[in-house]
Formats: sequence, C-alpha cells, structure tokens
Amino acid sequence: MAMLRSSTFTGQEAALRTRSQFAADALVLAAVAVLFWLLIRLSHGFTAPFNPASAPSSVSTDPANLPYYAARSLLRMFVALIVSTIFTFIYATAAARLRRTEKILVPLLDILQSVPVLGFLSVTLSVWLMLFPHSELGVECASVFAIFTSQVWNMTFAFYQSLVTQPRDLDEAARLLRLTKWQRFWRVDVPYGMLPLVWNGMMSFGGGWFFLIAS
Repeated sequence: MAMLRSSTFTGQEAALRTRSQFAADALVLAAVAVLFWLLIRLSHGFTAPFNPASAPSSVSTDPANLPYYAARSLLRMFVALIVSTIFTFIYATAAARLRRTEKILVPLLDILQSVPVLGFLSVTLSVWLMLFPHSELGVECASVFAIFTSQVWNMTFAFYQSLVTQPRDLDEAARLLRLTKWQRFWRVDVPYGMLPLVWNGMMSFGGGWFFLIAS
C-alpha cells in the first residue's frame, strides 16, 4: 500500500512538473512572438521615406505615441550596445594579443574617447544620409552611431585591461590544454573579463541615454 501511494505521488509530481514546464514554454513562446512582432512593427518606421526639407521640426507630444517612442529608443540603445560589445571583443583582443598593433590601437582608442560624442554626430550624419538617401534608416544609423560612441570606449578599455592583467596560471592552463585561439577567447578571456565588461556595459548604457536625447 505504501509503495502504491508513493508511486501515485510520484505520478502526480511528474504531471505537475509537465504542466509547469508546458506553461513556461508557452510563456517563453508568447514572449518571443511579441518580441518579433515589435521588431517588425518598429522596422516599418526605419524604412519610412525621409526628406530633410519637409521633415517635421517638432515631435508629437501625444501620450498615445509614447510607447512607440520608448520602444524605438530602447531598440536604438540595445543595437548600439550589441555593436559596442562586438567592437570591444575584436578591438581589445587585437590590442592585447598583437603586440605590434598594441602601440597603435591603444593610443588611437585614447584619442577617439577624447572626441566629444556630438562631434562624431555632426561629422557622420551626412555620411549616413548619403548611404541611405530618402529613408529614415540613415537618421536611425546616425543616432545609433552616436550612442555607440558614448558606450564603446570604456567597455573596450575594461576588456583590454582584463586581458593584459590576466593571471599567468590561466595562460599556462590554456597552453597545457592546447586551446586554439578561438577556444581560449570563449573559455578563458571572455569569462575572466565578463565582470568588468558587464559593469562598464551597465554604466555605458546609462550614459547613452543622455546622447540618445541629443541625437
């Protein structure tokens, strides 16, 4: 009788777990569907026609438009953050691992971070408009680029510093395990530099809000 009861409880627990897993999967699927719908909805605004001569001089302050404006702003911020992360991985790794280019890349990065963000925006706006004429995509790219320049420099410096100060034990372990450069990057470099990268990424994301307004 005791064995029968225990098997009954086990079957009930399995059924509850199956239901909870199904509910979790359904919730994730619904969230992904909503995310894709939002991306498709927002993408229509990026390809809308744009004419500088007839562009509105002010933004509508209708409260009904605020969710759409907020979604567009968040999309710009996250796109800039993703591009900043990719740039950080490539640039910082090249500066830390290639000794010949380190003397060029690190001073160049220091010069670039000293340039005001609005200076980048004023110079590159015409370039983006030339690449994507008669479309709001050029204006959006200029805005994302301005946010990118406000986020990327400290992230790159943080990841570069984590690479050059990496303990010798990790380097010896990677050599003994005969890790390839790709394996070492994802299994050693990225995990070791993740804490400073995440911290500076949060700081950069917060600072990017100011230049989102300016752009």
